[in-house]
Amino acid sequence: MTDSDAKLKRLAARVGQRLLKEHRRVVTAESCTGGWIAKALTDIAGSSQWFGEGFVTYSNRSKVQRLGVPRAVLERTGAVSEATVRAMSAGALRRSGAQIAVAVTGIAGPDGAVPGKPVGTVWVGWATRRGNAIRIRTQLKHFRGDRDSVRRKTVRLALQGLLAR
Repeated sequence: MTDSDAKLKRLAARVGQRLLKEHRRVVTAESCTGGWIAKALTDIAGSSQWFGEGFVTYSNRSKVQRLGVPRAVLERTGAVSEATVRAMSAGALRRSGAQIAVAVTGIAGPDGAVPGKPVGTVWVGWATRRGNAIRIRTQLKHFRGDRDSVRRKTVRLALQGLLAR
C-alpha cells in the first residue's frame, strides 16, 4: 500500500465513522473514477452499516438508464458538466435508500479532452436528503497529472466533501 493509498484509507475510515455516528448511509455515482470511491469506502471493515451501494455509470447511456440523467442535459452540456453531476447525485439518492450521495464525472486522460474541458477537468457533486428535500453542492476542479493521479485526487476530494457534509 502506497502512502497515498494509506491516506485515502484513513480518510474513508473517517467518513465511515461520521456516517455511523449520524446513522446515515451513502451511495456513490461514479464515472471517471470507475468505482474507486466505492472501493475506498468498502475497504473499511463494517462499511455495510453505512455504505448502501454504488453506481458506475461510465457511458452516457448508463447515466440515463441507471441514474435518470436527462438525455437533454447530456446533449446540451455534455457528460462532464455541473448539470450532469447534479443529476447524477440526485439520481443516486432517488434510486437508493441513502441520505447522502457523491457523484463524479470528468476527463482523467490521457485523451478525451474537448474545447473548454481539458484533461483533468472534474466535477464532483454531493447530494443530501432531509425528508423529501434534496440539497446539492458541486465543485469543479482542474487536476494536473496522469490518469492515475487525476483519479486519485478525485477520490480524495469526493471523500473530503463527504466529511464536510
